[in-house]
This record gives sequence, structure tokens and C-alpha cells, in this order.
Amino acid sequence: MPQSSVSMAKQSNSAAPSCDCLAHVYGNAADQPERRRRYPTDMTDAEWAEVRPLLPVPGWMRGRGGRPEGYCHRAMLDAIRYLVDNGIKWRAIPVDFPPWDRVYAFFRRWRENALVKEFHDRLRGRVREKLGREAEPTAGVIDSQSVKADAVVGADSRGFDGGKLINGRKRHVVVDTLGLLLGVMVTAADVGDRAAAQVLLAQVTDAHHRLALIWADGGYTGSLVEYCLATLALVLAIVKRSDDMRGFVVLPKRWIVERLFAHLMRSRRLVRDFERRTTSAEAMVYWSMIGLMTRRLARSRPARG
Repeated sequence: MPQSSVSMAKQSNSAAPSCDCLAHVYGNAADQPERRRRYPTDMTDAEWAEVRPLLPVPGWMRGRGGRPEGYCHRAMLDAIRYLVDNGIKWRAIPVDFPPWDRVYAFFRRWRENALVKEFHDRLRGRVREKLGREAEPTAGVIDSQSVKADAVVGADSRGFDGGKLINGRKRHVVVDTLGLLLGVMVTAADVGDRAAAQVLLAQVTDAHHRLALIWADGGYTGSLVEYCLATLALVLAIVKRSDDMRGFVVLPKRWIVERLFAHLMRSRRLVRDFERRTTSAEAMVYWSMIGLMTRRLARSRPARG
């Protein structure tokens, strides 16, 4: 169905007279009133045009049973983007979005069936191709970030990071050389970087078979280097800070993953860890990166060689 005829400059505030999401075309979303897009986090028509072909097909359309969805997929995505960017509670979702429990059910379904990661990975491949890269990366960077945990986080998934003096959780991430997320694992803050890296790198290399080189800081030295080479066929290159360096110095390759952490801190839901489950915390990281990549895809930038 045709997109809104409103000019590109006013897309973020335009009314949507029609929607071509699967819930509208084949489901029951047409029974719900149309929603007017009014928040900065709402997808523009240019973003939706990029996102629409990459969305996972619902189970009820693949013969797996279930009731056809009754709420617009675009409205669901906008609601989750609003929650992640503004750091609100689920029950505080504005009333012009679908009911909060339906939005959470959508989030939970995508989390439990790994649909959010599938959607994220499709977007990442599209961004890489638009920038003139291959869809699958060959090199990446690994690092971790400790964040304070909210009171809802139980003692079984929180710990104390003695180096950063933080009581909470730790996000272990692997990014490609463009700073796009390849994998994330959330653990208690007292879990060592090398122990978590063994699990995370095994997951990442299993999903990205062309990955051959990973840069890391001095916290990943030791037996992990030999483990990666012997077990994962992966070269782990340690980028160390020289002893004669003073003050702030940008280190080669390591700044790429620090830029990702800076982006995550701009999503208020990720400033602290507010999730009871580590899988929900990982999903929030993916949703934050989905918002970043959809904005990049909507820009008209020529591909680089």
C-alpha cells in the first residue's frame, strides 16, 4: 500500500492514513484506530520503508497457529523505541500507543523466539552493504561495560565489580569495525572478562563464520588467546596502552567499541540495568542498536568502496 504523501521534512509528525504492515494487511490491526506519529522516536516513512521488508514473518502467517495480531507492527516498534529511548516503565507507555501489556507481550515474544536478534542482524547486514562492505564481517572488537543495577535485579544475576566499584551487571559485547553490534551477553558484574569472552566469542563465531580477527584490551590476555586460536580458529590481538602514555589517549581499534557504549548510554533505559532477566537486558541493547541503524539506513549516503 502507498506510503504517506506528506513531505519528507514533516514525516516524523505526519498522520498515517494507511499502513502496509502484515498486521494491517493480513491481521486484525485494521480494526484499531490509526495512530498519529508525534514523538521524536517515531519512525519516519523513510525509516519504515527500510524496515518493512526486514521484519520477521509472524508465526500465524507460517501455519504455526495463534490469533492474527490486532495491533499495527509499526506502532509496536515505535512504542518499544519510545520506551528504550526515554527510559520509562512499561505501564507508563503513552495511551496513543497500543496498550502497554500488548506492547510488552510483543517485546517478550520477540525476546523468547530470538526475533529481535534476527531483525537486528538483518538491519546490520543492510547497513554494512549500504556502506560498501560485505554483509558478514571478518574482524571485530570485544570489550565489557559495568552498569549499576536497579532494585528489581535479583542477587542471582548481580555482583560487584571491584575494578569499577559498581554493584550491578556487566555487558560483554563484540562489534565489527564499523561499531555495529555482533553479539552481547549480560552477566553479573563480578564475572571475569576472560570467562565471559569464551562463551560470547563461541556464540559470535558460530553465527559469523568469516570472523577471523578480534581486537581486545589487556584484560583479555592469558590463556584466552590460545583458546581462541586453538578452539575457535580466531586470532585475538591485544591492544595495550603504553607505559609512557599520560592522560587520555585514543587507542587503535579499542575506540570503536567505546563509541558503541557511548551510544548505549544515550538510551535512558540502558543507563542502569532495570531488567529482571538478563535476556531482557540483552534485548534492550539490541533494540537500542535497531533504532540507531534504522536512522542510518534512512539517510541518503553513497556507498564507499
